[in-house]
This record gives sequence, structure tokens and C-alpha cells, in this order.
Amino acid sequence: MSKSSVIRLHANDDVLIATQQLVPGNSVADENGADSVTVRDLIPNGHKMAAHDLKAGAPVRRYNQVIGFAKSDIQAGQHIHSHNLGMGDFERDYGIGEGVNALPKVEHPATFRGYKRPNGKVGTRNYIAVISSVNCSATVTRAIARHFTPEILAAFPNVDGVIALPHPEGCGINPNGEGMQMLRRTMVGFAKHPNFAGVLFVGLGCEQNQIGPIIEAIGQHEPDMLQQVVMQAEGGTAAAIRKGVALVEAMLPKANAYQREDVSVSHLIVGLNCGGSDGYSGITANPALGGASDLLVRHGATTVLSETPEIYGAEHLLTRRAAKPEIAQKLIDRIAWWKDYCARTGGELDNNPSVGNKAGGLTTILEKSLGAVAKGGTSTLNGVYLFGEPIDAKGFVYMDTPGYDPVSATGQAAGGAQIICFTTGRGSAFGCAGVPTIKLATNNALFERMRDDMDVNCGDLIDGTPMTEISQRIFDAIIRYASGEKVRSEELGYGNDEFLPWRVSAVM
Repeated sequence: MSKSSVIRLHANDDVLIATQQLVPGNSVADENGADSVTVRDLIPNGHKMAAHDLKAGAPVRRYNQVIGFAKSDIQAGQHIHSHNLGMGDFERDYGIGEGVNALPKVEHPATFRGYKRPNGKVGTRNYIAVISSVNCSATVTRAIARHFTPEILAAFPNVDGVIALPHPEGCGINPNGEGMQMLRRTMVGFAKHPNFAGVLFVGLGCEQNQIGPIIEAIGQHEPDMLQQVVMQAEGGTAAAIRKGVALVEAMLPKANAYQREDVSVSHLIVGLNCGGSDGYSGITANPALGGASDLLVRHGATTVLSETPEIYGAEHLLTRRAAKPEIAQKLIDRIAWWKDYCARTGGELDNNPSVGNKAGGLTTILEKSLGAVAKGGTSTLNGVYLFGEPIDAKGFVYMDTPGYDPVSATGQAAGGAQIICFTTGRGSAFGCAGVPTIKLATNNALFERMRDDMDVNCGDLIDGTPMTEISQRIFDAIIRYASGEKVRSEELGYGNDEFLPWRVSAVM
């Protein structure tokens, strides 16, 4: 992409995207030198300017897709944002299966250095996890993990750490309801996750979310590497901590026996996520990650897109790629569930974008969603999963999650993702519990300003670096970080407080 003061993403678009602040009175043209427009308002970097006159009520296009409707007459060169662009109803063509794109597989898939588990899965990390069954056992959970200092773990160099996974759930909800099913599904998924050599569940004893059914749902597990401690049965807090520490101590030698070895990239499940999006997200990092997703699929891996409230309005781009009609219908059904969920809870799907998103140039949820979907590349949609369901399909799939970053990533990890790619334009500070999270900056300024938090820069696309080169850069980073190099969020200590199962039930 050549450097210009504005970008036009498609010939049919009604907007130009500013790549620098535009000052009234200047004349600008897109990168192809076409459609010279006189700037009428101060246009911030990453924001939209009208490419031509628009009448009130007219649809406004970006990516050759409708992102909203003009609230009033808009002149060429005016700033287009929340003051003059709003939502509206219109029909979408789901075109189920019309855009299926079966990408050719590479003859010799790439490899990474991972931890082979007895069940055939492969981990990118080698942790022991201490998981609360309920918020009431969170303090004990943290205390057990905190005991294992770097000095103690120095004797076990192949163990990445003992990680505490407390959470605010586990009781006060319907024991047979949807919320409890999600919570247990999440815990089962983490207990079976290949990034954890061993797992210790910590319960209080009287909670609704009993450990027994979780253990039963997990099924066969490596001997002695799935344990539990119940505070009331042990005699209280101090006794439970002592018992938990002893159980983890017994796991460490076995966990340390695992060593990294070369394995095919086809073992990877890669989460595709975003947070703190800006006007560049759908231009740089998201489509570049989409290109990396296509590369991963060609190498036999699985990639999983999520955040249903942030694909709302762009779901038709995914249904067109569905391998089977029933897969498309699952996605359509999840959109319907969300509409009902919002109606029940007094929310609206188009309450998005956030304050930060709008400051970065995004106006409506339609615009945000169209950019977010780009993370999924172009390959066939091979599956749609509920929150935290185990992902068993190869290729590109979808998981229903909220857009809230820690909840969405928790669901992807529970489904089996061993690494997550996370694009951000505003600078989200995040790292998933036990799962390395690669931060992809959408613009150069962010990458320079928050270098301690960012892993890969995608902003140089604006300066002319080819999209294919940046997609390959992301693919190479995935291999590198999956093989053991620490991402920034791991170095900064993110993870323990970012384990957040999705709360959907009424709390009583």
C-alpha cells in the first residue's frame, strides 16, 4: 500500500480514511491519485472523510459494505463520524456457501517446538494450573500458586510456572442453568488443555459448582496430574493451602520430565482476537492476521474467530464461506441468541463501539464488525462452537463469545487454543491465563509508544510494506512464540487475573 494522506479501501466506498491529520482547505486525493477532495473539517488520523456529497438517509459504504446511514446531508470533504452517521435496518444477503474457499495445503507443513501430551495434543507452554471451583476458594488458590517462587521452581527448568486461576463465579446461580453449563465447560476445557501438565482444583465444599462433576466430565487424565483439595474437608484455609502445596509438589517432577520437541504446526489451534480497535484495525493488523490465518490453515492448523457482538452486521461475510448450510445456520442462530440476550438484559448490540474505538475513528458497530471479520482471512468456515466447547475441526472455525477481551480469550483457551493473536489500535493491555497472547499493533505510533506491550507491528503496511510480508511476519511470530519465546504480556506478568468465565446467569 503506497503512502498517501488518505486511503480508499474500495472503488465503491463513500469515505476516505485519513492516514494523517487533515486540515481544512487542503486538497487531497487517494493513493491512486483519484477523486481529489477539498477538506472541509479537521479530520483526525484514522478517521473518515466524505469522498463525495451524500444525502440524508443515504447508505454510507466502507470496504464496499454499508457501515451506516447519513443522519443529515454531508458534503464532500466533511468529517464522517457519530455526529452525522448512524445505524439503520437493511437486508443482508447471507449467500450461504457461495464463497467457500478451500485453500490448497502445503506439501511440507512448518514445525514448532512443543510439548507432546499422552493424549496426542501438543502444548506451547508447560504449566501447572491451580483452578478455583468457586470465588470462595480464590484466596487459597492464589496462596498455593504463590508458594512456588522462582527460587523453588529453579529446580524444575522445564516447568513454566504454577499459575493461579481464580474467578468470581461458582455459586449463587442455577445449578442446572446455562451459566453453570458454561462455567463447567470452561473448567473442563482448561483442565484438559495441553498447556497444563497438571491441574489442581480448589473448592470450598458447599458451593453449587462441585468439583466432582467437573472431574467426571474431564474423564481419563494422566495419573496423579489431576488433583483436588476441598477447604471444608481439609479443616480450613491453612490446612487446604498445605495440602494443595503438597499435591503440586508431587506433580512437579513429572511435569518437568516433559521436553520440547519438533511437531507439526497442524497441532496448533490459534485464537484470533482484538481489543481497543481503531480506524486502522480493519486496514492493517486485522487483514494481515487474516492472511496469517490462511497460511495456518494451509499448513493444517486451526484458527478460531470469536466476539459475536463484534461480528454483528458482518455475519453474512462468514455465512457465505460456510462449508455446510448447518454451519451457517449455527452462526445465524447465535446472532439471534444475542439479540434476545440483549433484549432480556436491557442492552443493544449496536451499543458498541467503545469510547476508545470512537476516538480511534470507528463510528458504528457495523464498521467495527466489518474490520473485525477480516481477522478470519478467506478460507472456508468449517465449524461454529458454543463458548468453551472443545474445538475438534481443522481449518477456520468460529466460537461464540462476548467481545469483552478476557472473557472471549478464556472461551477460546477453554476450546483448546494454545496461542492467541490479539490485534489492537488503542493499546489494550492483556494476556490470557496460561496461553501466550501475541499483541499486534495496528499503527506505527502505537507500536513505538507502547513497545513494552506490543509484540508485532503491522502499521508499516501504511508505509508500503506488502500485506503478504506482514502476514508472514505474524506467521513466523506464531512459530517463534509457540516454541517458547516469551510474549510481552508473559514478561509483564499478565494472566492470573485475566481468567474470566462468561457470566450469563442471574446471581442470587
